[in-house]
Amino acid sequence: MNVGILLITHGNIGAVLLQTAIEVLGVCPLQTTTLSAPAGCDPDWVFREASSAADRLNTGDGVLVLTDLYGSTPSNIACRLREQHRVRVVSGVNLPMLIRVLNYPDMDLDELTHKAVTGGRDGVLTCNLEDPPHAG
Repeated sequence: MNVGILLITHGNIGAVLLQTAIEVLGVCPLQTTTLSAPAGCDPDWVFREASSAADRLNTGDGVLVLTDLYGSTPSNIACRLREQHRVRVVSGVNLPMLIRVLNYPDMDLDELTHKAVTGGRDGVLTCNLEDPPHAG
């Protein structure tokens, strides 16, 4: 069993991030679903869809829900899932966060939540012209 991943975002942000991550990695090692909460949507309908998705994704290890903007409709829907499902919610999803999560498919829900936060945070860098490039 593994943690399931649910992306709830505005528009198709989640779908594009997931497709890009799969292209970069060449694989999607975790069961993952995206859900859009477009402007003007019925939040209760989206919540029911998110709840169904969380049920499908949870094979016993829980679901990590990634959302784009804290305090927005997608984030609020994700947080409501905590009332009925074994989920952790991380807001501010970005490509480094998603790739980090997908690189650790064997971690439990709490460990994967931590990887999501650190991956998202550590993936935001300032690229200054005066900084010399670093050899890897």
